[in-house]
Amino acid sequence: MRTVSLLELASYLPGEPVGTDYFLPYQEDSGEMAGHTMFKAPRHRHQVGRDETPADMMEKAGLLLQERIGKDAVQGADVVITNTLLPEVPFTGPGAEVAHRLGVGADWVLDAHNGGCASFVHLLRLATALIGSGQAGSALLFNVQNGAGPVMTQSEVRKLPEAVIPGDGCGAAYVAACDESPVLGFAVSNRGDYTRDCGLSLHDGRKYWEPGESQMHVGFTPDKVSDIVERGNRLVPEVVGRVCEQLDLKTGDIDLLITNQPNRMFLKQWQERLSIPPERHLDTFDRFGNLFGAGVPITLDHGIREGRVEDGSLLMLAGFAHAGDFAGAAAVHWRAGGARE
Repeated sequence: MRTVSLLELASYLPGEPVGTDYFLPYQEDSGEMAGHTMFKAPRHRHQVGRDETPADMMEKAGLLLQERIGKDAVQGADVVITNTLLPEVPFTGPGAEVAHRLGVGADWVLDAHNGGCASFVHLLRLATALIGSGQAGSALLFNVQNGAGPVMTQSEVRKLPEAVIPGDGCGAAYVAACDESPVLGFAVSNRGDYTRDCGLSLHDGRKYWEPGESQMHVGFTPDKVSDIVERGNRLVPEVVGRVCEQLDLKTGDIDLLITNQPNRMFLKQWQERLSIPPERHLDTFDRFGNLFGAGVPITLDHGIREGRVEDGSLLMLAGFAHAGDFAGAAAVHWRAGGARE
């Protein structure tokens, strides 16, 4: 297997930051989940407009990535892999469209629908397998979270406690065969028995494709939230520990932890369970809210631009998805050979 490196990242956040006061006049004090620590609001989030598509968001992040690595590198990628929280059309993902817009003649175009909030690890693992086995030389990865604006601002959904948490954005990454920032190892967990514990809810009982007036949202109950909290607290430290074990490392060897950003409660629990202080856990929750699968690449990108990611750092990327049906972690030795030219 060839050495594969995570070489560069970029991100796009739509519109101006939206403060929590946007939701407060509509929030209801009663209800089973009102005031639950799972739904403590971030200070800000970004919201994508109704007519801005996942491909639009990926193109904007991709053009910024192109500024950083060059047009030839982008257009020469052999692989494009995307993950979109809310697909614009039911039949296909945006991979082929964004490849066309960026002028990428990729042999592999994969729209990965699974992976959820841990999908960046999933995409990186796919790219590493293809490139490491010699079937490709480089890959572009795109993660879009686009459910905050279209879903959480609906007139009835806006009243729910979970409406204040998500933000929208797109993270992009460039991966290639070289030893500059090597991907060192992965660990994943797939739990099919958890897949039905988190999904869409419609009050009139209709299927989402059937006509009706109920507004689509993620349905939470105290029992479901309790299960999700227990699993999330446990699963991320588990997969991180497994990567460390593979590499004969201790969690104290991790220079920076970069996770999905569900809420402050999970971030604090992961820090405590892994014995990683807050300053070594990149945190964008109060600025961008819960970015779901886009959280890892966007948070890492901002950490790099803000000078928080030093050359030679051991990075641990990790997260869990939905109600725990998927969790994953990946170790990267960031710019082990020094800064890029």
